[in-house]
Amino acid sequence: MNRKPELSFWQIWNMCFGFLGIQFGLALQNANASRIFQTLGASIESIPVMWIAAPLTGLLVQPIVGHLSDRTWNRLGRRRPYFLVGAVLTTAALLAMPNSPALWVAAGLLWIMDASINVSMEPFRAFVGDQLPPRQRPLGFAIQSFFIGVGSVIASALPWLLARAGVDNVAAEGVIPDTVKFAFYAGGAVLFGAVLWTVITSREYPPEQLQAFADSHADETVDVDTHAAWRSGLAWLAAGVAGIVLVAIFSLEKELYLLTGGVAAYGLASLWLGRARRREGMLTQVMADLYTMPDAMRRLAWVQFFSWFALFALWIYTTPAVAQVHFGSTDPHSVAYNEGANWVGVLFAAYNGFAALAALVIPLMVRRWGLRVSHLVNVWLGGAGLLSFLFIRDPQWLLLSMVGVGFAWASILSLPYVLLSDSLPAAKMGVYMGIFNFFIVIPQLLAASVLGVLLKLFFHGQPVWALALGGGSLLVAGLFTLRVREPQAASIAH
Repeated sequence: MNRKPELSFWQIWNMCFGFLGIQFGLALQNANASRIFQTLGASIESIPVMWIAAPLTGLLVQPIVGHLSDRTWNRLGRRRPYFLVGAVLTTAALLAMPNSPALWVAAGLLWIMDASINVSMEPFRAFVGDQLPPRQRPLGFAIQSFFIGVGSVIASALPWLLARAGVDNVAAEGVIPDTVKFAFYAGGAVLFGAVLWTVITSREYPPEQLQAFADSHADETVDVDTHAAWRSGLAWLAAGVAGIVLVAIFSLEKELYLLTGGVAAYGLASLWLGRARRREGMLTQVMADLYTMPDAMRRLAWVQFFSWFALFALWIYTTPAVAQVHFGSTDPHSVAYNEGANWVGVLFAAYNGFAALAALVIPLMVRRWGLRVSHLVNVWLGGAGLLSFLFIRDPQWLLLSMVGVGFAWASILSLPYVLLSDSLPAAKMGVYMGIFNFFIVIPQLLAASVLGVLLKLFFHGQPVWALALGGGSLLVAGLFTLRVREPQAASIAH
C-alpha cells in the first residue's frame, strides 16, 4: 500500500505554526469587539447582531474556499496561497479596526476581518488531513490547539498587560483606548509573520500524489435525489417566509429576521439543487456534497451545534456580564467597566492557556478512554465552568472557571476533526471541512438571533444568564458525542 510518510515533530510544528498568528488575531477580536462596539455607542441588546459577521462570513467563505482550494495547484501549492492572501487582508483589518470613527465602520471592519480570517483558517484544517497519515492527525490537530492556546493567551491579555505598563486604558467618549489600539497593531504583525513562516517552511503533495495514497478514500459519488431536494427546499422556503411574515406582523425582535431569512435562503439553495440536471457550478456541487455528507459528519453536526452555541455566548457576553456582576458597572466609559473588560481579557488568556496545557493532556486521555469519552469529559468541564459564573462573585475565582472552559476549547478544536478526517476523501478534504463549518456557524447565527431576545424576555437583560445557557448547551453537546462512532484508524501518534 502506498502510505503517506510520517513527518517529524518539527515538520508538523512548522505546518501548524501559522495557527498561532490566526488565533492571535481571532482572540483579539473575541475579547475586544464587544468593548469596541459599546465604546462606539452600541446597546447591550444590539451586540449579538453586530457579531453576526463572524458566523455569516464563515458560512459563506469556508465552503467556497474549501471548494476552490481542492482544485488549486500553483507554485505555492494547494492550501498555502489561501493562507497568505487571508493573512494580508486580516492584518490590514486589524490595523484599521481600533481606529474606527463610528460604530458602522467598526461593524464593517469586523466583517472584513472575519472573512479574511476564514480564508486562512479553513485550508489549515484540510492541510493537516492532506499532509499527515491517519496515525499522526490527532497529533497535528493537538499542535494546532496548542498554538491556538498560546496565541490566544498573549493576545487576550495584551490590553491588560499594556495598562500595567502605563498605556492609557480609558479614552474620551467614542474613542478606543490606546491599550486596545496597540494590542491590535501587535496582532497584525504576529499574524502575518506566523502565517508567512508556515508558507515558507512547509511543502504540499501534488494532487495526483495525494490521491495515490492509501488513506485518500476515493470519492464515491452518491446520486442526489433531486425530487427529495426539491420537496425539502419548498418546505424550508415556506417555513422561512412564514417566519419572516410572523416577525413583521407581531413586531418581534429584528434579530429574528436573521434566523428566518437563513431558513428561507437554505430553502432556495435546496431548490436550486433540486433543479440541477448535472453537478456543475460551485453552488450545485457544494449543496450536493452537503446532501451526501458522510454519516460521521451528520452525527458530529449535533455535537458541534451545541458546542459552538455555547462558545458564541461566551465570546459576546463575558465582557458585559463580568463588568456588571463582578465590577458593578454597565457604563463602557467608566473606570470600573474598563477594569472589568481588561479582566475579561485575562480570563480569556487564562482559558486559552489552560487549552494549551490541555492539548498536551488530551492525547493521553484519548489513549486511555478513546475519542468520544474524552470529548464528553472535556465539554462537560466547560459546561461546569460557564455555569459557575452564576455563583462566583470574586472575579479572581473566575480563573478556576476558565480551567474547564480551556479543556472544552482545546477538545472542540481537535477531537471532532480527528473523528471526522478519517472518513473524508482526499479530493474533497477542503470542501467537506468547509461544509463541516456550517455546523459551527449555524449555531452562532441562531445565538445571534435569539440570545438577546431570551435575555430580554426571561432574564431581565442580565448577560450572565447567556453564559449559563452556554453551560447547559455544552452538557448537551457531550451527550451527543456518544452517538458518534469511534474510528478504527484513530490512534495517537508518539
